[in-house]
Amino acid sequence: MHYKTLGKSAIEVSEVSFGCMSLGEDHAANAALLHRALDKGITLFDTADLYQKGENEVTVGKAFKGMRDRVVLATKVGNQWRPDGSGWDWNPSKAHILRAVEESLKRLQTDYIDLYQLHGGTIEDPIDDTIEAFETLRRQGKIRAYGISSIRPNVIREYVRRSDIASVMMQYSLLDQRPEEACLGLLQQHGIGVLARGSYAQGLLLGKPPKSYLGHPEAEVAAAAEAVRKTAGIQRTAAEVAARFVLHHPAITSAVLGIRTEEQLGDALQVAEAAPLKEADLEQLRQAAKPILYEQHR
Repeated sequence: MHYKTLGKSAIEVSEVSFGCMSLGEDHAANAALLHRALDKGITLFDTADLYQKGENEVTVGKAFKGMRDRVVLATKVGNQWRPDGSGWDWNPSKAHILRAVEESLKRLQTDYIDLYQLHGGTIEDPIDDTIEAFETLRRQGKIRAYGISSIRPNVIREYVRRSDIASVMMQYSLLDQRPEEACLGLLQQHGIGVLARGSYAQGLLLGKPPKSYLGHPEAEVAAAAEAVRKTAGIQRTAAEVAARFVLHHPAITSAVLGIRTEEQLGDALQVAEAAPLKEADLEQLRQAAKPILYEQHR
């Protein structure tokens, strides 16, 4: 396993991280899977207060009770569940963030969060108010660093300009190269880490039946998956190729891979040990999937 420093923070994270969103309801089974990942070198575990109405944080907290010094816990805030449970509303206010962190700390059974992330964001948000909430929590020692989870270039630029974010989590894959247009270079220039999600493009790069995806027609999705398969050959898995395409970019700190099963964990661990892709392989992959651009929030 390789490790990198997350942006300008003092936090060191594994190059492959555990996305906890899809974990099931069996706490014992989840703990076994999370412990195996940790034992194999994965150190960053990403969750959110939105997932399963907080139960995802609960299962992560139960698993790592008494092991806090060995793990990097990342969670997210900003989506507020309605009292009747019918859905959630966007609330990036300072007051909500300062309340919500206390509940996340309880569920995670910890007195600090390593990386606290805004779970979205719009250009109409009270951005300075949101930043002040995170800065307050950092001064209080309740978080070590903060970041945002966003694919919106206009929002990302504002946080780069106004805040001390350590990271941005964004979707990035062979079938979604949009971050290369305006974000990855900017974040690298400012020493801000990138946590990449969606490396497998909903499994479309791993052999799931092709369908149109983010403006790519079905035929192009099929061509990209075939390019991944050919690049993998007999020496690699499709998961290795898809994730290594993402990790090749120097702005990427870690690929956050969604893991729910032993098989998915095994795939993630193979990614971690895989050699980087060669330039010729990268070129062939890029030729199979035309770049797309952000149409909104530019």
